[in-house]
Amino acid sequence: MATITHLMATLTDVATAALKLIADSDANLIAIVARSLAVSAMACLLACLVGLLLGAWLGVARFAGRAALLALLNTFLAVPSVVVGLVVYLLLSRSGPLGFLGWLFSFKAMVLAQALLVLPVVTALTRQLVDDAEALHGEQLRSLGARPLLRSLLLAWDERYALLTVVIASFGRAISEVGAVMIVGGNMEGFTRVMTTAIALETSKGDLPLALALGLILLAVVLVLNLLLAGLRRWLGLILLAVVLVLNLLLAGLRRWREGEEGMAGTLSTMRSAL
Repeated sequence: MATITHLMATLTDVATAALKLIADSDANLIAIVARSLAVSAMACLLACLVGLLLGAWLGVARFAGRAALLALLNTFLAVPSVVVGLVVYLLLSRSGPLGFLGWLFSFKAMVLAQALLVLPVVTALTRQLVDDAEALHGEQLRSLGARPLLRSLLLAWDERYALLTVVIASFGRAISEVGAVMIVGGNMEGFTRVMTTAIALETSKGDLPLALALGLILLAVVLVLNLLLAGLRRWLGLILLAVVLVLNLLLAGLRRWREGEEGMAGTLSTMRSAL
């Protein structure tokens, strides 16, 4: 019983200290959070610029070896982040093909690692969305003479709200990653330390308040992303409902107008017959 009481007291003290760090806007805490958001946002931007276009094209294009390429793409979805970090490390090391850039253990290296990690996610999800849209509307676009590239862009634009969900999900994948940035960034204080790597380090050092504060902020970021996803779905649902209601009102008004026209025509016909 005494052990449980001591444990609860310890947890309470740690949580109180963590909340105090957040409330006081601790400089070290703010710097780590800002760096994490910057790295993940930049990586997500780069991955989306390539992945959205590539995924849209793959959703429409038909060529020999497409099935094998899609199987490879789906395999990359399950690649562990530490493997991506290792590959980027080998590329950026002094003996690697990109060693002349001098990016290893830098902000740029972390952005590159996260971008490569998120790229298959964006590409695969976009490909699936555009592929489904192609099955519904592709024949009509082909009959109008639209080439695969144009069809991919048109269908991606048609699915733009669903693609926003892909972008938000990819950002969540990037900001919660720890293995790749730990390897290529080195977790150097003031330079390459982000939320996930800081949580791992501070926990091992015994600085539990800072680790918990970072964990709470990371959870808050993920919660905001989920709320954005839910809000986006609800917003789209409300828009669709509004469109359906407006169409129903227009159709009802059109029916009444036609009925009035037919009634007026019948009355005029009767009057002409009487005359």
